[in-house]
Order: sequence, then C-alpha cells, then structure tokens
Amino acid sequence: MFSLKNPMPEIRHSAAEASGGADLGELPSWNLSDLYAAPDCAEIKRDLDWLKDETASFAADYEGKLAGQSAADMLRVIERYEAMNSIMGRIMSYAGLSYYQNTSDTERAKFMSDMQGAITDLSNPLVFFSLEMNRIDDAVLASLMAESAGLARYKPVIDRMRAMKPYQLSDELEKFLHDNSVVGAAAWNRLFDETMAGLTFNVDGVETSLEATLNLLSDTDRARREVGAKALAEVFSKNLPLFARITNTLAKEKEIEDRWRGLETPQMSRHLANHVEPEVVQALRDAVVAAYPKLSHRYYALKAKWLGLEKLEMWDRNAPLPDEDDTLISWDKARDTVLEAYASFDDRLSLIIAPFFDSDWIDAEVKPGKAPGAFAHPTVTDVHPYILINYLGKQRDVMTLAHELGHGAHQFLAADQGELLADTPLTLAETASVFGEMLTFRKLIAEAPDQATRKRLLAGKVEDMINTVVRQIAFYDFECRLHAARAEGELTPEQINEIWMQVQHESLGEGFNFMEGYDSFWTYIPHFIHSPFYVYAYAFGDGLVNALYAVYEDGLEGFQDKYIEMLKAGGSKHHSELLAPFGLDASDPSFWDKGLSMISGMIDELEAMEEA
Repeated sequence: MFSLKNPMPEIRHSAAEASGGADLGELPSWNLSDLYAAPDCAEIKRDLDWLKDETASFAADYEGKLAGQSAADMLRVIERYEAMNSIMGRIMSYAGLSYYQNTSDTERAKFMSDMQGAITDLSNPLVFFSLEMNRIDDAVLASLMAESAGLARYKPVIDRMRAMKPYQLSDELEKFLHDNSVVGAAAWNRLFDETMAGLTFNVDGVETSLEATLNLLSDTDRARREVGAKALAEVFSKNLPLFARITNTLAKEKEIEDRWRGLETPQMSRHLANHVEPEVVQALRDAVVAAYPKLSHRYYALKAKWLGLEKLEMWDRNAPLPDEDDTLISWDKARDTVLEAYASFDDRLSLIIAPFFDSDWIDAEVKPGKAPGAFAHPTVTDVHPYILINYLGKQRDVMTLAHELGHGAHQFLAADQGELLADTPLTLAETASVFGEMLTFRKLIAEAPDQATRKRLLAGKVEDMINTVVRQIAFYDFECRLHAARAEGELTPEQINEIWMQVQHESLGEGFNFMEGYDSFWTYIPHFIHSPFYVYAYAFGDGLVNALYAVYEDGLEGFQDKYIEMLKAGGSKHHSELLAPFGLDASDPSFWDKGLSMISGMIDELEAMEEA
C-alpha cells in the first residue's frame, strides 16, 4: 500500500535508562511551534479543512482513471499526493510529539486520538491510489517514466509500493482495513503505551517510574540492582495477563491479514517495507546466532570475573565495572563532546546538529508521564526533526544523544528528497545514528587518560554493541517463534514466557542465573507491539556501520563525501546502491562477519588487558 509516513516515532530503549534528581545544568524542552502553535490553533483547522476538500477532489479527479494518465498528468497526481501526505504528517507529528511529552495528560491523549481518527477518515478517499497504481502494467509505467524525468524520480517509492502488488486485496477490503485500523492495532498500541506509562514500581517503599526502575539495573550498588530487578519482575508479572492479551490479539490480527494477503511469512511485510531481501536478513540472523559463543557468552564470562562472581544474575548484566567512574556529565559537556566528535569527522555534520541544541529541538529532561527511552522523529521535510531523550548524565546517555543526533542529521540531509522519498528503510535508518555513536566512542577512547579508563570505555562499547546486535537478534528470534506459535492457537502467558526464556538462554549462555519473574521481561519491549520484527534493523545498522567504519579507517579516498551523499539519498536508493561506493555488499554472508569481528576484536583486547 502507498501509505502515509509513520507519524509515530520508534522508541529506542537502552538497557538502563533515566532516573532523575541530579543537577545537570539547564535541560532543553521542545518548542513545537514550528509545527503548530497549539492544539486549538486556527492553522490546524485550516489544514484539516484543506485536506477534506483536497482528498475528495483528488478521488473525484483520479479514482478509476489512474491507468489512463499521461506522464505529465501522473507526475501531477504524485505531487498532489505528496502535498497531502506532508500536511497529514505535520498534523500527526504535532499530535504525537505533544502526547509523548506527557502520555498521562488526558487532553493530549484525546487530541492525538481525535487527530488519528480525523486523518484516517480524511485519507480514506486516497486508498484507491495504491490499488490502481498496482494494477497498471509494468510496461506502461516504464514508458511513462521514460517520458518524464520528474516522474522517474519517484520510481523507488513506486517500486516499494508495487512490491505489495501480489498481496493486494480487493478495493473494498483495503478500504475496510484502512478504516478499521484506528480501532484495531492503533487502539491496542495506545492501551499498551498508556498502561506502561502508568506503571509504578515499589523500590524500598518509594514508588518509582519505569525509567527510574530500569536505571537501577546499572547502579553501582549490587543490592540496589537486585531491588530494581525484583520490583520490575513483580509489576510485569502482575500485569502479565493484560500484556499477553495485547500480544495475542495483535499477533492474531497480523496472522489474519497476512493470510488474506497471501504473505508467505509473518516477517514478509516487514522485509517488503524495509526493501530488503529475506535471505539478507536470514544471513544476518544466522551470522549473529553463530557468533553468540564468541560474543555475548565470552564477554559475560569475562564480566563475571571482573565482578568476582561465579555466575551473573540478570541484574548484573548492565552493572558498571567495579572501578566505574560515576561522575555525572553535565548537559553542556555532553553537547560539546558530541559536537566535537562529529566535527572531527566532518564539519558539515557538526553544523547540522548544532541547531538541535540551540533551537529547542531536543526534549531532554525526565518528567512525569514523558515517554521512556529515546527517539528522533523526522516530522515533515519542510520543518525539521525533533529528538526525545531522558538525560541523566551517564556516559550511556551521552552515547544515546550522539545516536539520536545521527538520526537527526540523516533526516535533515534526506529532507531534500521530499516527503515520499526522504524516509529511509529501517535497515538503513540506523546508519547515521550508529556511526555517530562510533565517532563519539572513538573520541572518548582516544582521550582516555589511562588503561583503566580505556577498559571501562571498551567494556561499555562492547555491552552497547551486544545489546544492539545480540539482544536485538534474540528479540527477533523471540518474535519469530511467538508468531509461529500463535498461528497454532492462543498462547498462555506461561507459553510466551517460555519462548522468551529459550532465546535468553541461547543468546546469553550458561553464565547467567535467571531470577524468578525474569520470564516476564518481554512485556515492556514496545517494538513487539508497535512494529513487529522491527528489531533486526538495529543489528542490521550496527553491522553495516562496523563494516563502513572499517572502510573509513582503511582510508578510502573521499569517504566523507560518499558518506554524506549516502545520507542525502534517504529512501531514494536500494541498500546495494548505497553501499556500492564503499565496496560493500550486504548480500554477501561475509559482510556480517566483518562487523561481528569488530566486536570480537574489542573483547580480545579486554581479555588481553586481563593477561597483561
């Protein structure tokens, strides 16, 4: 389906996130006025009124007539569609970002729900577009594009839309699914978000938020980590029936739609959306799973030794090293570190990310009701991205800031492609973010004053990479097994827990004890709910960046220019075209081994430090 850009951002959860209370300097909050001044402002009503007229006019002009358009007329059709897409994206970006600032605010929740309903209704007349476009003969479309360079520019997005051609339903069913979405998956997503935002956890008699409790898992005090882990397990287990109901319902809904469409696997729709071949994803998955012993199994055995433990408990997974520097990093210092890291690679990137700090495009303070985790949302191409993080002054927070600013720079550079071509498939969407993290890490390690600091930085980077690659592929396996099992019938909470624990044992190895209640920790991962099978994109991005960075370190001539051109391309090129200038090919199984070898090499260095 030719669909609206996803108006809701993907939330990135680190292994341990914000708590609160430290004096970190003045933390920025969003100013959303570049989108709209207020929920009741005249501009929103104006735009909704324009959409009502334009969508009806668009359908009247073209429904049933698309196949007969000339090249010049077809270009005008797509340009009109793009303009509508932009206004819809602006409205939903404003509603979504406002909601994520405080998900417990009933007025914000109502406004977002009202806008979702309004946009769903207003876009209903547009459903015909993808259906009719997919019925046009390939030769006819090729002929039209040969006549018009302007039309040919949109070929990548038309190709992605037409990838769904074999799985297209009747016009009536497609319209029904479109209208029903607001009370289907979207409603279950909202229930999940609001339930999660409202959870509180009893930590030594104090009620704390999800973010604050997750943050305890990286506390220097092992007793505090245990308290936090058990508080999480208690609440997740208590709410297990609700989360199992949400998961069962969404998985069944997906199975029904996939079956009607004739999609071969539950993952197929994600692969099509990502414009990536299933065998490429399978090669990535297989390479990572095969590397579990030399990555996560080996690293956690080393970590147990550092902590003086025979086996790690799950609350030790993200524990700081015994000599961890717990000095908090001020917001100003974090800003300077990231800006300097980006500038050391190319001044053009540092100039792009500087306005995020100066123009209130970042929301950094931890606040009641604020969405957990972090994300960068591109909004629309004639505004700018917005970044949300929960900043508490830890080194991991600085890396998260570098990550999200990479997204922001990518989205900013791709904006010139226009609304339909700027969006990057998820497999490439993590490229600039992970590369930005790597730049920041390399700056920090180059400035390390001693071996102990270097060890801490290396260990922290290895943990982040394991969380990005091993953990996310384990998540992907969990989803694959869960959806396969759900196709056989409804799953009890205990059955879902069992699937979770299978992949945890496989990915983490024999070096862990798993506490009672850890089997419920699948419940808080939002990607399982919002974006099934999204998670492999993180591992894809990490592996891709590791390979890219190796090319950069090898001194490829013109690397910076090639890299920035890749970001500017947005979604206008296939991953094979984008990687070709660097001599890389993601379809080659050895490609993934290169990235994994970088992680393994860092573990080699850590082991060598032990032997020195």
